Amino acid sequence: MTKYLFIFLCFVLISCGDNNAVTTEKNRPTSAPKTVETIPKTVTSKKKTIVFFGNSLTAAYGLDPSQGFVGLIGERIDSLGLDYKVVNAGLSGETSAGGNSRIDWILRQEIDVFVLELGANDGLRGTSTAETYKNLTSILQKVKTKYPEVKILICAMEALPNMGEKFTTEFRGIFANLAKENEATLIPFFLSNVGGVPELNQADGIHPTIKGHQIVTENIWAVLKDVI
Repeated sequence: MTKYLFIFLCFVLISCGDNNAVTTEKNRPTSAPKTVETIPKTVTSKKKTIVFFGNSLTAAYGLDPSQGFVGLIGERIDSLGLDYKVVNAGLSGETSAGGNSRIDWILRQEIDVFVLELGANDGLRGTSTAETYKNLTSILQKVKTKYPEVKILICAMEALPNMGEKFTTEFRGIFANLAKENEATLIPFFLSNVGGVPELNQADGIHPTIKGHQIVTENIWAVLKDVI
């Protein structure tokens, strides 16, 4: 009898323990805090775009593009942690007329800073300064129409002395006038200390060597850094 009584008491105790251990939604305290899982949002920053639009000088003719002034400026911007990316839109042999035809394609991408480096081939060919001015003006107007908030820089060019004093003077004036009329920033003759220096140019005497591009980089960066 004692044996059966002991078994019965154990059964009762186990049953009571199970009932106390089970908590259902029905009897859960209403004041119990609820845990909400939150997933942190990733904040992404879209880099602004600097487009260098030019000819073989921009394209780093004869060198790897990374060795040209556009590539070197891109490296500097990255090293400084600036929120910009650089696009090299240079095309060897490009004239102001060719650039005016090509710019619509370039404008398919968003542009925050536009650096115009065109006109040198016009000067070499003796193209009318009025025609060069007209073409470059058209390029700038297209850029500003598509991106009203764009910042524009214009690389000043110089014509070769053998083109005559009248032509070289008029040619030089193109870039200063363009900058003034388009509220753009003028980069003084960006081949300064490179143009006409044999050891800083390739065999053709026109396109800078690696060292030449390093100097050009400093000429441009001196102005560009204050814009970006």
